[in-house]
Order: sequence, then structure tokens, then C-alpha cells
Amino acid sequence: MSNYGNSFQRTTPIVLNLIIINALVFLIQNVFDGPENKVTLLLALFPLQSGFFEPYQLVTHMFAHGGLAHILFNMFALWSFGSLLERSWGPKKFLIFYLVCGLAAGVAHLFLSNSAAVGASGAIMGLLGAYAYLFPNTQLIIFPIPFPVKAKWAIIGIAAIDLFGGVYPTGSNIAHFAHLGGLVAGLILVIVWNKSNKKTFF
Repeated sequence: MSNYGNSFQRTTPIVLNLIIINALVFLIQNVFDGPENKVTLLLALFPLQSGFFEPYQLVTHMFAHGGLAHILFNMFALWSFGSLLERSWGPKKFLIFYLVCGLAAGVAHLFLSNSAAVGASGAIMGLLGAYAYLFPNTQLIIFPIPFPVKAKWAIIGIAAIDLFGGVYPTGSNIAHFAHLGGLVAGLILVIVWNKSNKKTFF
């Protein structure tokens, strides 16, 4: 296994660049959005039936966020899980994985939701799915649960919450079906890759 980034941060090249891009886009949003949220609406992914959908939104929505807590949570998850997966797969394979999961999340949102969406959450859910598949018994600390949870149970629980939230919407701004689309794509990819490459990930 190769080591990328500096040993203190353990941040790999693609993860670092993705974090920088997301941070820069978030800065641009905050500087130029204005009362009309013009930058955010330009980058957001609109559902097909809205009449505002443009194909480029499948990519741009992954790099825009709806608030500080939104981007901080997503970038922390990207750093936590993405760095390990990038070291396991290498930069090129990791980037392909991340983008495919984000695109799959966007496609799911297009057909199953009726609101605009921004955020890297769909791609992040793909990373979580891959991590849970490869390291199912790793103990995770998930706020506000006061005890460690194995990765396999954590991802099942998160998926169940998203499925319930998608079927029975509560009026929140969470793109539940986008999350599920990214998760399903991530699981399919990691299962196919794992079966076609018998070498261990460490």
C-alpha cells in the first residue's frame, strides 16, 4: 500500500483536492450568491419535471453546499473515509469511484425527487457504503449515539433512515433518494472491484 499526503494529516491527493474545490465553491457561493442565491441555483441539481434541469448540474451539484454545517460534515466524512479508500485503491480509481457515486446520486434525485439539491452527500454515501463493505466490523463513533457502532450496522441504519425519509418526507431539505443512489452505486462498484481483484486492501 502506498502512502500519500503528509503523515500528520493523512490526507491523500484526490481527497485534498476535492476538499479544496468544495471549499472554493462554497466561498464563491457566499461572496456572489446575493439575496437571489444566484450562484447556488446555477449549480444546483433540479429534477426533470421542474423545467430547470441542465445536464451539467449532475456534476456541479456535487461541489456546492447549502450551509456551513453541510459542507463541514461532508468534508469531514470525505477526509475520514476517503483518505483510507484512496490509499487502498490509488488516486485514479478513487476519483472514478467518487464521481460515479455522485453522478448516480444525481440520477436518483432526478427521477425520484421534486426539489433542487446541492452537496457531496451522495458521493459521500458511496464512500460510506464501500467502507462498510470492506471493513464491516470497524467501530465507528456516530454522534449522538453514546457508544461505538460497527460500520456494517451504521450504514444499514443510515440507509433505513434515508429510505424512510424518502418515502415519507417530513419537509426537510435532505435529498434522501440521492443518498440512496450514491450508496447503491458505491456498493455495486466495490463488490465488483473486490471480486475482480483478489488482492487484499492492506
